[in-house]
Amino acid sequence: MTIDVVILAAGKGSRMRSDLPKVLHPIGGIPMLGHVIETARQLQGVEITVVVGHGADQVRQRFADSGVKFVEQTEQLGTGHAVAQAIPQFREGATVLVLYGDVPLVRAGTLQSLLSAADHGPALLSVEMANPAGYGRIVRDTSGRVRAIVEEKDADADTLAISEVNTGILAAPADLLARWLPELSCENAQGEYYLTDVIARSVSEEIAVTGERASDTLEVAGVNSRAQQAQMERALQHTRAVALMNAGVTLLDPARIDIRGSLECDTDVSIDINCIFEGDVLLGKGVQIGPNCLLKDCRLADGTRVEANSVIEGAHVGEACTIGPFARLRPGTELADGAKVGNFVETKKAKVGVGSKINHLSYVGDSVVGESVNIGAGTITCNYDGVNKSLTEIGDGAFIGSNTALVAPVKVGSGATIGAGSTITREVGSEELAVARGKQRNITGWERPIKRN
Repeated sequence: MTIDVVILAAGKGSRMRSDLPKVLHPIGGIPMLGHVIETARQLQGVEITVVVGHGADQVRQRFADSGVKFVEQTEQLGTGHAVAQAIPQFREGATVLVLYGDVPLVRAGTLQSLLSAADHGPALLSVEMANPAGYGRIVRDTSGRVRAIVEEKDADADTLAISEVNTGILAAPADLLARWLPELSCENAQGEYYLTDVIARSVSEEIAVTGERASDTLEVAGVNSRAQQAQMERALQHTRAVALMNAGVTLLDPARIDIRGSLECDTDVSIDINCIFEGDVLLGKGVQIGPNCLLKDCRLADGTRVEANSVIEGAHVGEACTIGPFARLRPGTELADGAKVGNFVETKKAKVGVGSKINHLSYVGDSVVGESVNIGAGTITCNYDGVNKSLTEIGDGAFIGSNTALVAPVKVGSGATIGAGSTITREVGSEELAVARGKQRNITGWERPIKRN
């Protein structure tokens, strides 16, 4: 099947109270329109056209590399008018699928069923609602075919009792839409061209209209306000949390996790409360994530433990490492198996060898740290001279005393020891002891200052 997807994304979304076009507001870390495009791409034989209007340049720029086409609706004259702008993009023999950029959670399987029902005539997506107030009702004949969409203001008592409502999502043969859309009338209270009018046109020509029901209201719900955006966010996060738990992940509280990208977990992973995952995150077998952590674009191998309040971004972490609490691993950090980065330690573009420890209150950047190295509290690699970054190299088994400044570029040899409080500016050889600090003086008879009147 050849499928031409038309995504309507021209609305201003005034209730969002934002300069950002509504369809660019995020759900689960990506714009709402991105969810719709991603779902549409799961269909076979698809080409996607996005109808833009308000904030058109912003939408085009955000999805410039997405491979979709754009057409502009310069005047917002209704859904029928919007789809009509895409008529030149329709391919011969295609089925047109109309989606909405502010309905982010519709499922590909639902859309596939809708398309299968639209071989010879329109098929619309409906949903059963416990409280259908405000929605157009779907009226069917005795054979189950759709005969009309009746807006609430035009409905009699029997029609108002119908709980099946229109979602606006529609599939139809391209040749029919190309013929009907230019002939729509705007003689209505809003002065707009409604896409739903093609249903009446189809019925008048005795072309059967099929109604497919969505499985639940969530997947066809639109976002028109900040409150609805928040509700959709929590609904999506709940869905993702359930999927993780079904895959064997332990979530200490499924209501307090945010996945704003891709999170892949091996067996026996445990995640505590208030953790955020952004970009692409991969957690190995038995990884434990403490509370209040942020992980972004990182990989953690089997058995690693992340303590509370840690931030890991752009890092690769080996097996059985310990990170935190209150640690920050910045991009380019690579921890070998068994390494430890403790509380209030920051690393950046640092390779830390097997079993090495940076336990407290240190900064290690642009560095290569060997195996079984101990870096004491308060150690800093001084890697930036105001213009250039330079490398610090620390050999296997070296011991770096507390409160040491390693002024890069500098090398510390294997098995070397640096005395606490030293400032190291030149190479320290293997097995050497380096002490670089001012000589201590004890002055007797010294009197403390006193406060003068």
